[in-house]
Amino acid sequence: MSPANRLKVTVTRRLPQPVETRMQELFDVTLAPSEDARMDRDQIVDAMRRSDVLVPVVADRIDAGMLAQAGDKLKLIANYGAGVDHIDVHSARQRGILVSNTPGVVTEDTADMTLALILAVTRRIPEGQAVMQAGEWRGWAPTAFLGGRVGGRRLGILGMGRIGQAVARRARAFGMQIHYHNRRRLRPEIEQELDATWWESLDQMVSRMDIISINAPHTPSTFHLMNARRLKLMKPTAVIVNTSRGEVIDENALTRMLRAGEIAGAGLDVFEHGHQINPRLRALPNVVLLPHMGSATVEGRAEMGEKVIINIKTFADGHRPPDLVLPSML
Repeated sequence: MSPANRLKVTVTRRLPQPVETRMQELFDVTLAPSEDARMDRDQIVDAMRRSDVLVPVVADRIDAGMLAQAGDKLKLIANYGAGVDHIDVHSARQRGILVSNTPGVVTEDTADMTLALILAVTRRIPEGQAVMQAGEWRGWAPTAFLGGRVGGRRLGILGMGRIGQAVARRARAFGMQIHYHNRRRLRPEIEQELDATWWESLDQMVSRMDIISINAPHTPSTFHLMNARRLKLMKPTAVIVNTSRGEVIDENALTRMLRAGEIAGAGLDVFEHGHQINPRLRALPNVVLLPHMGSATVEGRAEMGEKVIINIKTFADGHRPPDLVLPSML
């Protein structure tokens, strides 16, 4: 494609440098001015009016109202990330705008983080680290920082897609018993490989597990899937870990129950209201909070960028992007 005919691409956030360099070689790219720069709603709308392709991230909400102001130039939203719940895909398709994502890239990284959170919560790792950093450790004691052994515990995985299955493989290596609830039951050979038990009833699974891992996407049907009623089914000794989407858990209800000791602990990498974290949740000693680090590896973020580039390049060549998102998939 000649320079004059190159697609106009706007990227809402700074991406890894090799990804940006390759984009600039292929397209007419507008990048965010700095790593701290965040486009607000009006700036994203303006970018959509000026661009053939918009490359947003999970923190950029693109709703029907914004798409209605986009004009006729925008033809592709090439999302940098697998989740697309922040984009109104239905409205985009109605306006003739394609949406693509980057599936499969962060599976292993997110599964690693899930196990890290399970261990951090059950073994009280942040509490120990805080004492060491404060210089308050007075030596080993038989009853200090007693956590729980993960081997033999029942792990209930809510959402048994790519990431859920990767979590199950890791958990088996730690000696955990694998249980899961999913919209569709896995094929028998996969269940056998993972030594996983399917629960048709989420309520029954939740009430019997020692650890709950949330690995389901955010959709209208999964919003507050772990609501106050369902959280109350958990055993007081159980912990819950979420590395998928914050909206799947009723965060206020979870906070109340953690404060009351009705749930033993939680490990959260995602939150219902983005970076606006409930101060009461932040103050709890039995909670491990991370700043959405599940996909934060150099390798993962580079591979995400490569998928974005392939989706845009395929579209520019007149073909369907390989990672096209259809409303029927949601």
